[in-house]
Amino acid sequence: MRKYFGTDGIRRIANTELSPELVYKVAKAGAYVLSKHSEKTPTILIGRDTRLSGTLIESAMVAGFLSYGANVKLLGVMPTPAVAYLTRKLQADASVVISASHNSFQDNGIKYFSNKGMKISDEIEEEIEEVMDSGKLDELSAVSEKIGVSEIRTDLLDEYVYFFRKNFDDNIEKFNRPGFKVAIDTANGATYEVAEKVFTTLGIDHVILNNTPNGININAGCGSTHLEMLKEYVVKNKMSLGIAYDGDGDRCLAVDENGEEIDGDKLLAIIGNYLKEKGRLSKDTIVATVMSNLGFNKYAEQNNLQLLQTKVGDRYVLEEMLKNGYNLGGEQSGHVILLDYNPTGDGILTSLMLIQALLESGKTASELSSLMKKYPQVLINAKVNPNKKYDYEKNPEIKSAIEDVERKFSGNGRVLIRPSGTEPLVRVMIEGQDKTVIDAEARKLCDLIEKHCK
Repeated sequence: MRKYFGTDGIRRIANTELSPELVYKVAKAGAYVLSKHSEKTPTILIGRDTRLSGTLIESAMVAGFLSYGANVKLLGVMPTPAVAYLTRKLQADASVVISASHNSFQDNGIKYFSNKGMKISDEIEEEIEEVMDSGKLDELSAVSEKIGVSEIRTDLLDEYVYFFRKNFDDNIEKFNRPGFKVAIDTANGATYEVAEKVFTTLGIDHVILNNTPNGININAGCGSTHLEMLKEYVVKNKMSLGIAYDGDGDRCLAVDENGEEIDGDKLLAIIGNYLKEKGRLSKDTIVATVMSNLGFNKYAEQNNLQLLQTKVGDRYVLEEMLKNGYNLGGEQSGHVILLDYNPTGDGILTSLMLIQALLESGKTASELSSLMKKYPQVLINAKVNPNKKYDYEKNPEIKSAIEDVERKFSGNGRVLIRPSGTEPLVRVMIEGQDKTVIDAEARKLCDLIEKHCK
């Protein structure tokens, strides 16, 4: 089990659990592991979101990289997918995003990307941890002329804007619709500046919300995890569509003209069907996780789409896509990977693909979204002994109870049991046609797991 890295990099309270000393070690060890096969002086990019602690963490990372002998390009405030894109474009040896994604400003985090612009694997994270705790970091220190240097390159944000112009300018103009207007919530995060530039460049009529970051208002009652403000604004101002990004810009959720949410499953369904109609969906397949709604499975069956499911985490979605040559995948939370463009979730990219599908279809956002019917879903956490999180798998009474519930549903519902990776909890998720029924069944299973795993 990894000591520092979790399901999406390192994420802790800044300047306490995520101390400058720890960050320095993560940087020095990471530079060594990610560039040890390179014969040239390694170059590493660093981007960050808008939270107050960003420059503190950035400074400690720079110190660690330079101490190893790596050169650093400081990108400033930059969305995660922009860092991934620039890593490949500039042929950097690695990159880092300093962000705690959708968390509040007190937290911060570190996400490493390889020279291919992809999140590093579990195995590489484990290798970095081994080096951090080996007591050999001092041996990795550069001396004299081999000490690294840093360079500020905030101008590279325009390269990311050009990426969108290159890929979407013609299509957006072709399918532009009079009266079509979009509200965009940047969560006071990493997309606060670039989203405005992209939508203005493409000539999409829009309004930008929550784009005045002050270091502490990132994700505060706004963005993809807090859609209430956006829903209200869209309805009140008669917008055609609402778009919400998270703090680091790697995910997107949407709101239709009636204020109804379009989640990651629906985004994948809409974009997937659009690409299939264009002959651009590889093997007519979408990769999602086991947390995808059952309604997504039904939609895929009805539209001759193959839906493959992985364990939770966009890195596992990407692994499956790369392994078998698929080009679309993502999560219910709004991480959507369009591999023909970028090897990571990209909120702005996802929103532009949605708009393109919407404008070309001639339908409203609600009409397009309603084609996929979501099943009611209940998620309840069972509190368990941290050493017994997996005991439910071997308990015959729990196993029998799960089978009984699934028999009752007769293919129109499902049960998913998943231990938490970070807390002493077992998550019980049930989907079905009747909210009252699935709620009662979930609570019974939850009680049973707590009884046998305490």
